[in-house]
Amino acid sequence: MRRLKTYSAQSGYVYQYFYEGHRDFQSAGADGCEFVFRISADRKSWSELSVIVDSPAIRSWEEAHQRRLSATERYAVAKIALFQAFDERPGPAQMRDPVRVRTADIDGIVERLGL
Repeated sequence: MRRLKTYSAQSGYVYQYFYEGHRDFQSAGADGCEFVFRISADRKSWSELSVIVDSPAIRSWEEAHQRRLSATERYAVAKIALFQAFDERPGPAQMRDPVRVRTADIDGIVERLGL
């Protein structure tokens, strides 16, 4: 059963979202895990937003910290990246482009999670 969640963004919008699931991602030589969310800023129109966590970013972090990130921790990384997009993108129209979590992003997100 899906749970509707709400996030009040620094952009001034209040977003509602559902977590739909995840799947492997491969495109143009890039690979990772794609976390799929259904989002809305008005509870009337809904769209799908992907948060793609690049495999090289995860591997780099895991090698540097000598431990693997669990599936739950990887989901938490994707969710924080989603929140950052809500905060940084000016409005719902800019939420159509996927969110990418790259090597440069992962340290800050993991630190924010306290892992």
